[in-house]
Amino acid sequence: MDFTFTEEQLAVREAADGVFSGLVDPERVAAIEATEDRIDRELWGALAAADLLGLGVPVEFGGGGLGLSELCLVLEAQGACVAPVPLWATLVLGALPLAWFGSPELRARWLPPVAAGEVFLSAALAGSAESASGTPAVKAEETPEGWRLTGTEMAVPQAHLATRVVVPARTADGAVLLALVDPSGAGVALERAWTTNREVHPHLHLQGALVRGDEVLVGPDNGAAALSATLQAAWTGLCALAVGLSESALAMTAAYLNEREQFGRPLSAFQGAMLRAADAAIDIEAMRVTLWQAAWRIDTGRDAARAVAVAKWQAAERGQRVVHATQHLHGGIGADISYPIHRYFLWGKQIELQLGGPSRQLARLGRLIAEGASEPAAEGVGR
Repeated sequence: MDFTFTEEQLAVREAADGVFSGLVDPERVAAIEATEDRIDRELWGALAAADLLGLGVPVEFGGGGLGLSELCLVLEAQGACVAPVPLWATLVLGALPLAWFGSPELRARWLPPVAAGEVFLSAALAGSAESASGTPAVKAEETPEGWRLTGTEMAVPQAHLATRVVVPARTADGAVLLALVDPSGAGVALERAWTTNREVHPHLHLQGALVRGDEVLVGPDNGAAALSATLQAAWTGLCALAVGLSESALAMTAAYLNEREQFGRPLSAFQGAMLRAADAAIDIEAMRVTLWQAAWRIDTGRDAARAVAVAKWQAAERGQRVVHATQHLHGGIGADISYPIHRYFLWGKQIELQLGGPSRQLARLGRLIAEGASEPAAEGVGR
């Protein structure tokens, strides 16, 4: 593949960097983390005004008609300043499956408000990602009125704010469907929960919640492939966040090492510090190339299962190594939670384990290689 970004992609990166750098600083992030919802709504509005929330929305629904690569550029910029906004949840977990698989009616109802910044979306993917077989945690029972969903999905990103949550569910015969669930609807309960990086990811309890036929995103015939594609996009988005925050943490560390002196010399002059920082830079480059390989394969409609597994493993394994090194190189001040570097460590650890840690990704990659086949392909994915 060609790793050179197009002029359009460079413009997206420049716009995203401009919005985040203009509005986000450590003091603002700390203030938002102290609120109940832990969402920077002013920043969300600025992203909407810059037309960044509609990048993955088809043009006919008020968006830019672009792909996952462009969304990853925005996520990378978010990771660089660890900004508390639900970009990954809304744009990748929610809007992309809608754009790829939704009926014209569902897309017309939900995608224009996404592009305008008027709604938040999410998806309940932890159960499927943590299952060795990719089986959803929720059961679906067909009734004359639609599908009744029963079960619990853990740690659904920003579900307390979401207007709709994409929920995968398994039918009695083992098939999979994707449904749009109203978190405030009958038979649905949210249990507030907090993540390592201080976001709110409630547990979603479904007790016979009814989903009408017109709210089913993908039926059982193509549900397994659609779930696989949704998970691949979700993992790739996490990789973009990991690259952005790791690069920013390393830059912050390099500046600290150049300024802090010991025995009359800057810390950056000591070989041990130099080698540790150099290793982190190599780790970031490995994360970067595997991220863009995965995003490119998804956007071009190629089989991306192995590339995504490799990218998520790199982001998990190398990403946590980078944030550990950057915090360690700060010495005692790195343990001070009023100092910004600790937040990058928390985000790195969260991404390491979210939707399956490095061991889980290696196991999945091993199965794909042993089987010598790709995961099922879903129609409508790619450009």
